[in-house]
Amino acid sequence: MSSDFDRFQAELIAHLDWFAERGKKVRFWWRDDDAIEPTEDLDRLLAIANAHDVDVALAVIPKHATEALAKRLENEPHAIVLQHGFQHKNFQCKDLGEKAGELGSRRDPDQLIAELAEGKARLEELFGDRFVPAMVPPWNRIAPEISRRLPGIGLDGLSTFTWHHFPRTGQVQSHVDIIKWKKDRRFIGWNSARLRLDLQLCRRRTNPDEPLGILSHHLAHEDGCYEFLDRFLDIAAHHPGADWPRVKDLFEA
Repeated sequence: MSSDFDRFQAELIAHLDWFAERGKKVRFWWRDDDAIEPTEDLDRLLAIANAHDVDVALAVIPKHATEALAKRLENEPHAIVLQHGFQHKNFQCKDLGEKAGELGSRRDPDQLIAELAEGKARLEELFGDRFVPAMVPPWNRIAPEISRRLPGIGLDGLSTFTWHHFPRTGQVQSHVDIIKWKKDRRFIGWNSARLRLDLQLCRRRTNPDEPLGILSHHLAHEDGCYEFLDRFLDIAAHHPGADWPRVKDLFEA
C-alpha cells in the first residue's frame, strides 16, 4: 500500500505543480451523498472538511431528513446542503434491464415535480441559507424532461456523475467516486484513485474552468475511504496549483 500511495502522491503533486508553474489552478469540489441524520461517520467526514478548510456538499434526502441533522449542521462552517431527489426510491424496472433511478422515465412528470418541490421546501425549512437549490439525482440519473423542468420549481443547479461537463448553466459534476461498489464495498485503492485523477487532471490542462468533483458516501465508508480523503486533501487542499471555491459560488457561477 505504501508504494501505491507514494506513487499517487508523487503524480498528484506533479500535476498540481504543472498548474502552479503556469500561474493556474485546478478547481476542486467535494460532494457526499445520502445524508439524513447525524452519525459518527458524518462527524468523521465533517472533521476532515474542517481540518482542511474545504466545503463538503451534503446531498440530503428530503423525505427522510431529520431535524437532528439540521441541528448538527448549525455551526458547521463547511457543510452545504443539496437536494438528493425526494425519497431515494427506485421506480425503474430492473427486470427489464433498466438501471435504478428515482427521477426516471417511469414516473408521472407532474407528480414527480410536485414531490421535488415539496422536498425543496422541506430542505429550505430545515437548513435555511445552508441549502443550495441544486438537484443531485439518486443514482446520478435523471430523465431529460425532469431536468428541463427543475428551474421551474427553483432548482437551478444540477449535479450528476460523468466524465464530461454537460453544457448547462448551473451544472457542477462529480468525477471521481472513491468507493468500489461491487462485491466487497470499499475504497477503490490508491492505484485506481491515481488513474482516475490522472485522467481528470490531464483534461483540466485544456479545460481548466470545469471543477473537478470528488464523490463520497459517508454511510458506506470504511477506514480506507477516510484515509484517502484526509491524505488527498492534505495535498490538494494546500497546494498553490489547487483551488477549492465555496460550493455556493460554484452553483451560482
